[in-house]
Amino acid sequence: MDRLPDWTAPLLDAETMRGVDRWAIEGQGVPSLDLMERAGAGTTRIVERLAPDGPATVVCGKGNNGGDGLVVARLLREAGRSVTVVCAAPPRDFAGDARVNLERLPGEGPIELTEDRARAEQALAQASVIVDALLGTGFEGEPHGTVGEAIEAVNAARAPVVSVDVPSGVDASTGVASGAAVRATVTATFHTGKPGLWIAPGKTHAGKVETIEIGIPRGWPGETTIGLIDPSVFELLPHRAPSWTKFISGHVLIVGGSRGLTGAPRMAAHAAMRAGAGYVTAFVPASLQPILATAGPPELMTKGLPEDGAGGLTPAAAGVDEVLEASERGGALAVGPGLGRSDGAVEFARELARRAKVALVLDADGLNAHAGRLSELSARSAPTVLTPHAGELGRLLELGSEEIERERLLYVRAAAAKARAVVVLKGDDTLVAESSGRVAVSPGATPALATAGTGDVLTGVIAALLAAGLDAFDAAAAGVSLHAQAGREAARRQGAAEGVVASDVIAALPASRGGPIR
Repeated sequence: MDRLPDWTAPLLDAETMRGVDRWAIEGQGVPSLDLMERAGAGTTRIVERLAPDGPATVVCGKGNNGGDGLVVARLLREAGRSVTVVCAAPPRDFAGDARVNLERLPGEGPIELTEDRARAEQALAQASVIVDALLGTGFEGEPHGTVGEAIEAVNAARAPVVSVDVPSGVDASTGVASGAAVRATVTATFHTGKPGLWIAPGKTHAGKVETIEIGIPRGWPGETTIGLIDPSVFELLPHRAPSWTKFISGHVLIVGGSRGLTGAPRMAAHAAMRAGAGYVTAFVPASLQPILATAGPPELMTKGLPEDGAGGLTPAAAGVDEVLEASERGGALAVGPGLGRSDGAVEFARELARRAKVALVLDADGLNAHAGRLSELSARSAPTVLTPHAGELGRLLELGSEEIERERLLYVRAAAAKARAVVVLKGDDTLVAESSGRVAVSPGATPALATAGTGDVLTGVIAALLAAGLDAFDAAAAGVSLHAQAGREAARRQGAAEGVVASDVIAALPASRGGPIR
């Protein structure tokens, strides 16, 4: 597998993080107690910033995560803070470094949840801040018994919560939350981010993620397959040279549209232009061609294709051949915006995807045309990018959207492998996966994109970058980032995310090419 590109910040899953810890402790001679002390000290600073005074309650499990929490409790008490420690396991069960820090704890001993539930719940109710140190990065599955009850008690309290390394109940490697999971205000994670803090549903539990350096030396020899998209991805965006022609800038061919759905191909086309494409042609059913030509933008070339009697495309060979002929000069195809789901349109999309020898973006009904037939795309020789939301990915894999949302990382990788394509699973945590298993994760935080038509905008943006010569993984990740930044810029211009429409996002694309201010 290729290494992650430089425009990502590595996200270490549980197994990889264990390897890093082992390398630091056994290979580099870093005492494990020193790592725990620094982790606790960094978390304490976050607690003090979030809640400068008032009583604190630290809820601990018996493992190293609980040990980190005990360091926090000790340091807060040494600073004069009132701290109650609640343990989800009997203190006699603590071992190793966690046991050492339990013995170092000054003042009153911990409350055992199963022995004095009423007092533990009172401490949570009266706390100005709660520290969640129940389960660490090694957790997977569903919390049971006392730990599950402790998570529910933390969530029932009203105080802000600082989770240690990962919110308890969230799988640090995948973001899966199979049962009860803490909803943190801030997650203090150690050394580097974890995939589960950035991938839903774990992302929705993590709150603000702050990374704490704990003294692990640089130079760990291993690699990871998941990375957070960094602002440096904007350096991939092409810049026109004086000698370029419109075809060097990139030719994008948009194929879609049906009666009542002319806005989608128009937005995809306009977005491709604003993202840098030099020449854009929209292929739509013949009766819709005058509408699209009149609606603009005026720079858009339009072509009418054979249609059925209801304003949708037909699989007539002449129509497919016309699009393929236009693509002979290169560029990229975007198939699906507004296409509709008539039998003719479905077969048209499948035939075009089979025969096209240029890079292809499939979205919307271009994806639905391949429901249950995802593996057919693996025979393509040119790059392929799919841009589904959870419902569309579910149809491609013949699964329910709820199942996709439960395990987004698992299924985006499965789809990428099956189609031998780059798959962009849209959401606030948009995941960009390639068939080898590498995944780039968008930091998100762009509520302005939660409006109709922004998916068509993303399709046009990625198609423009493919047409300019970027490889599929780079084009998809850079496109996702440019799209998100344009959403933020559009919200700034409109004054609120709630006032943004897709055309605002298109208008903001050129100003967003510099990326977020660092």
